[in-house]
Amino acid sequence: METVNTTERLEHLRELMKKNEVDIYTDARKLSDKIQKKGGRALVGVHENLVDIVWGKDRPPRPNEPVKVLSVEFAGKKFEEKLEDLRKELEKKKSPGFIVCMLDEIAWLYNLRGNDIPYNPVFFSYAIVTPTKATLYIDSSKLNEEVRSHLGDAVAVRPYDAIQEDIKVLKELSVELVTGEDSSAQKTKDKFLISNKTSWALSEALGGEEKVEEIRSLIADAKAVKNEVELEGMRACHIRDGAALIEYFAWLEEELTIKGTKLDEIEAADKLEEIRSKHKHFVGLSFDTISSAGPNAAVIHYKPERGNCSVIDPKSIYLCDSGAQYLDGTTDTTRTLHFTEPTEMERKAYTLVLKGNIALGRAVFPKGTSGFALDTLARQFLWEEGLDYRHGTGHGVGSYLNVHEGPIGIGTRIQYSEVALAAGNVLSNEPGYYEDGSFGIRIENIMMAKEASTNHKFGEKPYLGFEHVTMVPMCQKLIDAKLLSPIEKDWLNKYHAEIFEKTKGFFENDPRTLGWLKRETDSIG
Repeated sequence: METVNTTERLEHLRELMKKNEVDIYTDARKLSDKIQKKGGRALVGVHENLVDIVWGKDRPPRPNEPVKVLSVEFAGKKFEEKLEDLRKELEKKKSPGFIVCMLDEIAWLYNLRGNDIPYNPVFFSYAIVTPTKATLYIDSSKLNEEVRSHLGDAVAVRPYDAIQEDIKVLKELSVELVTGEDSSAQKTKDKFLISNKTSWALSEALGGEEKVEEIRSLIADAKAVKNEVELEGMRACHIRDGAALIEYFAWLEEELTIKGTKLDEIEAADKLEEIRSKHKHFVGLSFDTISSAGPNAAVIHYKPERGNCSVIDPKSIYLCDSGAQYLDGTTDTTRTLHFTEPTEMERKAYTLVLKGNIALGRAVFPKGTSGFALDTLARQFLWEEGLDYRHGTGHGVGSYLNVHEGPIGIGTRIQYSEVALAAGNVLSNEPGYYEDGSFGIRIENIMMAKEASTNHKFGEKPYLGFEHVTMVPMCQKLIDAKLLSPIEKDWLNKYHAEIFEKTKGFFENDPRTLGWLKRETDSIG
């Protein structure tokens, strides 16, 4: 009989599970395979939620924030049309239905928004879409008459916890839902579709691998390609958001260098939120503002804490990574500034990062190219100096949804090689450089992928390029113009001229900010 050392087993499992989220179907299956290959025993699912049992009566209640309708004015497409598109995909795949568990996908599909998770306008729910029926699983107390009228007869509303019960019924009916096929064909084509983010519990309730097919979400792919209304909304909200950041940086510079005000990182971030909140269609922030001074800027995901953060030193670098949610779009901008005299290394590092940002932003590439293939454009100038950064170069951005949105991205992650960029994608361009204990630099613009005009079309393929929508100037004090090529200077000067023209109207009665804007968008020779 095998003797099991419990302590060793626990340590072995702990090591295996470090990078796994075992409630996700894909990862649970991979973890089970990994344990068996290592000589362990089978991973057996527990149908009861152990976390609920541990919490007991002390578990906080589920958020109960009201859900609201996002009008077609901002969504650009009726949810009935989105359902029709999804059903066409189900028909192509001969599938009886799609189980939706990602909250941003449900919000996008039904043109609804919520407030259950900080910074993300989503709500706790599930959805099931079949060729003949669409169901939303949600606590009904969240839905007012406007939402119910919006959904009408097109969407059935069921209690949030009814998903498990309904899935068991669908499991039995799944073969019947696929018609017009012989029985042998049904065995291979009657699988429900689930995304690779679906929970193990839902997958097993449907019958596991015999009954489900795991795919990249059909909704995630559709959501990543913004329609013209969404794209125009992203342009508009980035102009307003740019104006807010310009006003903030002008204010901050005056407070620190002229008035000598002692401001800590949180006080500065609070001021930025106050300025943003005055702009049209503002809903809230899209993530915690990274307001980081000096060595804190070298911490990539630094989060200042109220009462326990640094005072901003005007003689050191200041990095601000922030964003907001507006009804017409989501923003995410990073700018690195210096308010007095930067060091030679700070200027060099900043300019190398800027060159990478420009190179990626100017890229023209054939349709079918992935973000994985473009990543080196942003890193090349740092690499030439033996420098680099330990994060991705770009992530997808939602339209009044999650600020980090899949499946697209730019970076070295293998999944970025699996999805080609497409016209209508919105994503970030954010190379950086960080010296631990000293300073950090990051420059982040939001870009839209669009069809590019080229003299030729090799292989009859269309080519794509990017449109920058972030309207905040680069820091003149940190730019070493000697390191910029004529093409880079020309690009930067045109970009700054565009920023000035699109934002100056916000500052007709604000000479301080207008003066700062003129200086920071001045031509670089």
